[in-house]
Amino acid sequence: MLRKSPFKHKKILIGITGGIAAYKIPQLVRILKKEGAEVQVVLSESAKSFVTPQTLSVLSEKPALSDFFKSDQGEWNNHVHLGLWADLILIAPAGANTLAKMSHGICDNLLMSVILSARCPIFVAPAMDLDMWTHPSTQSNIQTLVNRGVHMIEPEEGSLASGLEGKGRMAEPENIAHVLSGYLAPKPNYFLGKRVLVTAGGTQEPIDPVRYIGNHSSGKMGFAIAEQLIQLGAEVELVYGAVTVVPPTNCQSYQTRTAKEMKAKCDEIFPTCDVLIMAAAVADYHVVDVAAEKIKKTDDTLMLALAKNPDILKSLSEAKKEHQVLIGFALETEQEEFHALEKLQKKNLDCIVLNSLNNPKAGFAVDTNEVTLFCKDGEQYHIPTQQKDEVAAALLNKVGDWLSKTNP
Repeated sequence: MLRKSPFKHKKILIGITGGIAAYKIPQLVRILKKEGAEVQVVLSESAKSFVTPQTLSVLSEKPALSDFFKSDQGEWNNHVHLGLWADLILIAPAGANTLAKMSHGICDNLLMSVILSARCPIFVAPAMDLDMWTHPSTQSNIQTLVNRGVHMIEPEEGSLASGLEGKGRMAEPENIAHVLSGYLAPKPNYFLGKRVLVTAGGTQEPIDPVRYIGNHSSGKMGFAIAEQLIQLGAEVELVYGAVTVVPPTNCQSYQTRTAKEMKAKCDEIFPTCDVLIMAAAVADYHVVDVAAEKIKKTDDTLMLALAKNPDILKSLSEAKKEHQVLIGFALETEQEEFHALEKLQKKNLDCIVLNSLNNPKAGFAVDTNEVTLFCKDGEQYHIPTQQKDEVAAALLNKVGDWLSKTNP
């Protein structure tokens, strides 16, 4: 059976910036084209000093672009269209100046405009002299880009253009193609056929027949996770509390109100599940004496006695079987990483997902989120701000990859 190339029919945009390593890119274009990719090259102005647009145009079978405008008549190269066209963008070589521009959002040429318009994965293959590579400003820019989800293809060690020896050589075209191939190759679907219990939304603890103690959870993140799991072929059992959105179909779903009700349903379902993803925002306390009638406003103050609710996640972790996987969520406002890792350990979890309310585009009642996944072996992955369905897809991809390695 012939191997199907992961590059087949993929649209790959290669951005070339100024640097002696640019002479290697025609060979990379050859490799990608041979593997069935559609390649579009965009050059910075300084890149033309090292490699000709004509060579790249012949090899890619597309005009190599460098200017915003195609002609004196105002015809232009639409950077937004290019950014949306690509399935993957590679910047190679990427010098210190390019990394700084990307880090700070400087948009002074066609290539930088394409990068800022892109929604696809971005890979960067740095190339520079040893001292430039190790300089704190370069390393800081790299860390900023990695935190935003940009993939770094580490430079190699060897002879540099300055005559020095050390790290800074751009990875060879064959090695770059190997990295991209690994990313594009179909991944094992850990969740296919797995029975997954997902909790979502907030709980409500009654004060009287009218009022309750609750929180701002909408259920959007938990529902997005359930939707993605359904698409991955999992058998989803969804237990949710108070929500502001419609729950997904094509799965078993159960609505609960209080923490005790949610715990009872989870206790019932969990023993036959492979994975638990606890995305619900469960109230920590309930009212001791719930009034049978509406409490009238008589005094200036009202004292309510509260008692701690059962810890659903901790309780389930104590009943966990060897094959079961537990994933919790932590919503924090201060000492975020410390508290998330503390919960990971105390509740005997496999992974925990940290939400931060310090980002106004993350957390409760918004359509976007930003999370960091911490795993029990010390692995961690940051997922930058994006739509919650995109965060759910990226999160399950990371979790699935990690579980495939640790629980084959």
